[in-house]
Amino acid sequence: MTTASTILVADDDRGIRTVLAQALGRAGYEVRTTGNASTLWRWVSEGEGDLVITDVVMPDESGLDLLPRIKKIRPEMRIIVMSAQNTLLTAVKATQRGAFEYLPKPFDIRELVSVVNRALTTPRSAPHEDGAPSDEEKLPLIGRSPAMQEIYRTLARLMGTDLSVMITGESGTGKELVARALHNYGKRRNGSFVAINMAAIPRELIESELFGHEKGAFTGATQRASGRFEQAEGGTLFLDEIGDMPPEAQTRLLRVLQEGEYTTVGGRTPIRANVRIVAATHRDLTQLIRQGLFREDLFYRLNVVPIRLPPLRERSEDIPELVRHFLAQAGAEGLPPKSIDAQAMDRLKRHRWPGNVRELENLVRRLGALYSQEVIGVDVIEAELAGGAPILDSVGAIEGEGLSASVERHLREYFSSHGDTLPPPGIYDRVLREVERPLISLTLEVTRGNQIKAAHILGVNRNTLRKKIRDLDVSVARGGTK
Repeated sequence: MTTASTILVADDDRGIRTVLAQALGRAGYEVRTTGNASTLWRWVSEGEGDLVITDVVMPDESGLDLLPRIKKIRPEMRIIVMSAQNTLLTAVKATQRGAFEYLPKPFDIRELVSVVNRALTTPRSAPHEDGAPSDEEKLPLIGRSPAMQEIYRTLARLMGTDLSVMITGESGTGKELVARALHNYGKRRNGSFVAINMAAIPRELIESELFGHEKGAFTGATQRASGRFEQAEGGTLFLDEIGDMPPEAQTRLLRVLQEGEYTTVGGRTPIRANVRIVAATHRDLTQLIRQGLFREDLFYRLNVVPIRLPPLRERSEDIPELVRHFLAQAGAEGLPPKSIDAQAMDRLKRHRWPGNVRELENLVRRLGALYSQEVIGVDVIEAELAGGAPILDSVGAIEGEGLSASVERHLREYFSSHGDTLPPPGIYDRVLREVERPLISLTLEVTRGNQIKAAHILGVNRNTLRKKIRDLDVSVARGGTK
């Protein structure tokens, strides 16, 4: 007769201990429970138990601090960490300190039993040793919703790997933040994090930007220049808006992923690449593949681990925490301290947020800068949401009056002001100026003067945008990137 495995449970909540003891007992395990870390440590050090389930916060010691001690004397011991401190930092610390799995509270009891079964049947591998991030480090991601918890758990599992990751999600959901978290908390964090946005670079320059070029490789190449792969050596290369990469660059990138080497533009000597690739897009790459615009083999090389970031409307319960975070940031930058009352917060949670977290951040910054009251009420929020008419991060998406309707209105006004007489020439320039100037101005306002992002939103070349700003005398917000 096979002896049942013994599970050691440590949690200061008596109700949780009871539920776990009953569920694991029904699953055929022996269970011992305690409400403190010291008893758990005594059991483990005496050789008891086959698996540990521990909470993070206990009256005498943190379960996270106990993990390295357990792993030191019993490296084969599987440990499952539970926590109501549902942040990315908790998930990463648990994983880096040797936890088999991290489960945020509240958890599904059936999932926990399944994790226990898997932990006791999965072959042991060598323990992963890596430095854990400090408590003082800034959390890159905010939110405790179930959707974000799943992302934290996925990120924590990826920290010790070099697997390629594909991040998808609508514009403004925080794809670069996820990429930076993978780098900053992973084993390549001592290397460089290098980002390149495919949509912000002229197509004819992308290969040179990625792989570098030799002197004389093309007109204007007066000296050798390093590319992003070389700059990211030993670190992480973040390829943002990968769906906008031209076919020629896709072919060269595929070779790097297949062979682990590349050549500069105009060069002949292969260069070894020691870089982790993280890609991101808001576009449907499967649709681009069907249209012949994206290589299917490259997609599978990049999409080893897919991570989908949910839009803010799917995790509205995270909005209060995000608002507090952005208000604190604004205060740290010298803006007057602010808070938002319950009605106003409820209104924010009901908003659809087409611009996602970026739109919410912009709104909170405006609240900090433009309003004198310390407590923001629902009337201010209603006015902001009704009057903002924000431009989204996709071409042509404008709330309120559509562009075509605006053109029609200008044409009708222009002709009606002249009766039956032929209007003077120049209607094209006038309508274009009256539509184009506010469109560019609003886009620059949304991007806080960042002309690279504005050019991407409008779908024009950066140099074209600069010329239009100059010709139309459009003001650029301070601090913007020109």
